[in-house]
Amino acid sequence: MYDLIIIGAGPAGLGASIYASRYKLNHVVLGAEIGGQVIEAWEIENYAGHESISGRELMGLFQKQSQELGATIVQAMVAKVLRTFDGFEIITDDGKKYESRAIIFALGMKPRKMNIPGEDKYVGKGISYCATCDAMFFRGKDVAVIGGGDSAATAAIHLSEFANSVQLLYKEGTKCYEPAWEQEIIKSGKIAVASFEKINELHGEEKLAGLIYEKIDGEKKELAVDGVFIEIGSVPGVVIAKELGVETDEQGYIVVVQDQSTNVENVYAAGDVTTGSNKFRQIITAVAEGAVATGSIYKKLKLTKK
Repeated sequence: MYDLIIIGAGPAGLGASIYASRYKLNHVVLGAEIGGQVIEAWEIENYAGHESISGRELMGLFQKQSQELGATIVQAMVAKVLRTFDGFEIITDDGKKYESRAIIFALGMKPRKMNIPGEDKYVGKGISYCATCDAMFFRGKDVAVIGGGDSAATAAIHLSEFANSVQLLYKEGTKCYEPAWEQEIIKSGKIAVASFEKINELHGEEKLAGLIYEKIDGEKKELAVDGVFIEIGSVPGVVIAKELGVETDEQGYIVVVQDQSTNVENVYAAGDVTTGSNKFRQIITAVAEGAVATGSIYKKLKLTKK
């Protein structure tokens, strides 16, 4: 039986693992994707110690450090978490079972959908939620990015290196990306920015051919594009935690207290999936929450052993 199983291999999970190794906690990290959503980030300029680094490169460094400290990282989707007499049983989708005394849910987030007509139909046929993954498929084509935050701005900037043109569309009143990205958008010379009140539909035949959106004054606009990248944020992936009885708030985030513990004994949570850090969704806060959770578990298990 492990002392700790960390479910999630993004910044919070790998950060927790680094501290678990230093505390000599016997643990394993289980994650569907090593590095989590961060590996999709084209450029990160706000993580301490790195003026500029790609998400994939940064998470590669996390993984390397974690493994060099002795951690076992298993790429696997967790299907079920069950309470046992003296801890927990974790079952992965390939049927493997792991037992532990404590758990950290570092489940991260999944892309938020717009739920507009045509969205599901054109996923993989023009609709994407990852500019870093799919930008090269739109070389020399016309694309649109929907969203008003930093992820939308950086996606548009990245796509401008491949696409013929980029239209950045944001819902009226939601533009909130950093001023630094505004300068990059202007500098690119390929990105046009416009607001909308509603996206009416995505259309095409076998592949996406365009979209229709509505301005705040009711005027409808049709935009011919080969690709649409949806960057409107993410929602927490908490299904397995809720099945265990872990409390979530009205938005679906795992409720944690100062030591990152949940309402379920010996279950902790860290990173974007929690109500911690004032819901400030950043790599640096995810890592910090992972460290706090591991430190709390170490103190509790050490006291239990005495």
